Amino acid sequence: MRAQLLALTFLVAVTGPAAFAQAPAAPPIKTFMSSAEVMSLIDKAKADRKDNAPLVAEPILSLAPYRAQLEYRPGTSPAAVHETDAELMYVYQGTGTIVTGGKLINEKRNNANNLGGTGIEGGTSQALSPGAMVIVPEKTPHQIMPGGGAPIVVITMHVPRPTDWPK
Repeated sequence: MRAQLLALTFLVAVTGPAAFAQAPAAPPIKTFMSSAEVMSLIDKAKADRKDNAPLVAEPILSLAPYRAQLEYRPGTSPAAVHETDAELMYVYQGTGTIVTGGKLINEKRNNANNLGGTGIEGGTSQALSPGAMVIVPEKTPHQIMPGGGAPIVVITMHVPRPTDWPK
């Protein structure tokens, strides 16, 4: 009996700490980005641009189910429809135009929740300049075109509609 008790004590002493060890802590969630960090992100987007891409997106902050990103847009990118998320946009730099509503031209499915197209037929145009804000409801075609020959930088946040909100 004493041998069994010693064996059990040894087993607990050896394996106990491993059994009670905690998984490594998750990295802290980034909830703040300074203006200097945003400017660095714009430089990163410029450097990350490949093959004259009309859009380079860089993640900023994320707190599921919300995600914010910086979009560096030196050219007109395809029109889009997000079927499950609204998209909040803030113009940080540059000027341009956003077209919303209407119907996608040459519509195609990009993934399970998004459609794309080469343009929009019958939408409404709005001028964009620094400080402008736009919210594009889910299922709404939209497309941004930079103006004046310079890129437009937009900070976006995809926002899923809560299931208990009216549609």
